[in-house]
Parts: sequence; structure tokens; C-alpha cells
Amino acid sequence: MKEHLFPIAVELLQQLISVPSFSKEENKTASLIESFFKHYEIETSRKGNNVWTKNKFFDPAKPTILLNSHHDTVKPNSGYTRDPFSPLIEDGKLYGLGSNDAGGPLVSLILTYFYFYGERNLKYNLVFAATAEEEISGTGGIELIWNELPKIDFAIVGEPTLMDMAIAEKGLLVLDCVAKGKAGHAAREEGVNAIYEALTDIGWLRTYQFPKISSTLGKVKMSVTMINAGQAHNQVPPECKFTVDCRATDVYSLEEILDTVKQNVKCDVTPRSLRLRPSGIEENHPLALAGKKLGFNLYGSPTTSDQALIPVPSVKIGPGDSARSHSADEFIY
Repeated sequence: MKEHLFPIAVELLQQLISVPSFSKEENKTASLIESFFKHYEIETSRKGNNVWTKNKFFDPAKPTILLNSHHDTVKPNSGYTRDPFSPLIEDGKLYGLGSNDAGGPLVSLILTYFYFYGERNLKYNLVFAATAEEEISGTGGIELIWNELPKIDFAIVGEPTLMDMAIAEKGLLVLDCVAKGKAGHAAREEGVNAIYEALTDIGWLRTYQFPKISSTLGKVKMSVTMINAGQAHNQVPPECKFTVDCRATDVYSLEEILDTVKQNVKCDVTPRSLRLRPSGIEENHPLALAGKKLGFNLYGSPTTSDQALIPVPSVKIGPGDSARSHSADEFIY
């Protein structure tokens, strides 16, 4: 059976693509993954839309590796020219929503787990978990089942990385900001324009550089990504709301970044969450050393995944290209 893993992986990925699995609506793909394991007489556990399983000869005395990837997808964007749920193979490409992010990495880890499932003398236990709500950083995914899993020593997270190994990953801090002014008639010298008040703060956010730079993740990056103000062309707006996307590195805590912003802007600043923290692994960790030995390129990832919610050392790796994630006519080679 082990020599036939590739066609099994492709067939499973095609099945997963054909079933819509938007975040919070992954029940059918969860059932599909359960059925796959049941077909091979592998016991699984399920909570919500999360499915997990441990190797046949699990030994609590051994350290345990978690193999984790997500089976939810974003919704297809308006640029699609193909049926996003039609898993066709053309010119060596398998098309379909979620094929690249993260279907390819997901089935690769499923079949990796399957390969080792019945081995008697592994140095490590293996736990595989297919989880939900990754695309929205929801609380119904890996966090929901973490305390249900056996003790995990370190994790391999499946994401499209071109088979490079991410040994660090930036965290995410989203800030909702409100600049206050005072309403007045635009034709007269009345009021305080909240848009102009916001511009001062936005200018600081655009140009400020955090002094410490991470050796693996580089600089903290802040981007103003949404703005909204005004109700009428002839009214000075009393309020301007804008959103800041902060990508955090391992040399600052999210709290330190938040405090720095609050100390330097006049607007009201509210963080949406302090959950999605930077993560990674030491370069001399056995996983990182194994990656080097296999010739993988080790790097720091600017994007956020379930690594941010996994409280043990982890790496991120998988087939596919992060640049194709969420794109129209998504595919994987």
C-alpha cells in the first residue's frame, strides 16, 4: 500500500476540493476526512469540525509530534473563471478552491501520518489533526481541541511554502482606531475635522520603525488597511475610523507594540485580539536540523497560520506556493 500513496493523496485532495468548506462550515470535509481514516481502520476523534488521530503504537513515554493542517477555505473571489469546486487536472496542475491553501499540505501530512501509523518502533509518537477556522483565526479550530490532544512536544504545520521550512512566523495584531473631531458646516470655519486628526496618526504609523530587528523575521510591519469617515459632503466629520494591520516579530510582545502605538497617537486604539503571537523554533532544534540535513531552505514567514495558536515549538512547511493562496483559479502542481 505504501508505494501507492501519491494517487491516494491526489484522489483525496480532489474529493476535498469538490466539497465546499468555508470557515465555520467545514462539517462535510471533516466527515470526509473521518471516512478516509475509517476506510483504513484508523480510529479518530472529533470535536466540532476538527478531526484528530494518534498512531497505532502510541507510547506516552515517548515525545510526540503533531502534524497539523486546516481544511477550511476562504470564499472564491470574483476573478474565478473556473468552477472552484471542480477538481480538474490540466497540464500538471490540479485546480480548485483550497487546492494550494491548504489542501496539498493537508493531504501530504495525512499520507505521511498514514505511512508511519502502524510502525512499531518509532522514536516519536505522531498525532495528526485536521482543523477548522484557520482562515479566520477562529476559536473553533486548533484552540478548541488543544487540551483534548495528548501532550505535544513540537509540531509540523502544513501550509504552502514551496517546501521551504519556516522556522519562525510573524504574529498578527489588528488595531481598530478612532480619531475624534467635532462636527461643523464645511462652508464655515466650524468644527474639528476628524479626517485631518487621523492623518497625523496615520502619518506616524506609516513612517515609524521599531528599533529592534529580528534575525529571522526582520522588522515589525504596520499598515493602515481600512478607513471610514463622513456622512455628508457639507459636514465636517466628527469621527474617523481606521484599521491597522501589525505584523509582529519575536523581539517584541504584542503588548509592547500596542503600548508603543498608544503612546504615539492621539486616536483611541482598541486591539481586536492578543492571541496571534509570533512563533517559531530554535535553529538547533531537531526539526530544524533535520530540515537542514534534507536541504530545505530555512526562513522566517511573514504570514500567519495556526502556528500562532500552537503553544509549543513548531515549523511550517508544505507543497504549494503562498503567493497563490486566495487567488482566482487556485491550483497546485
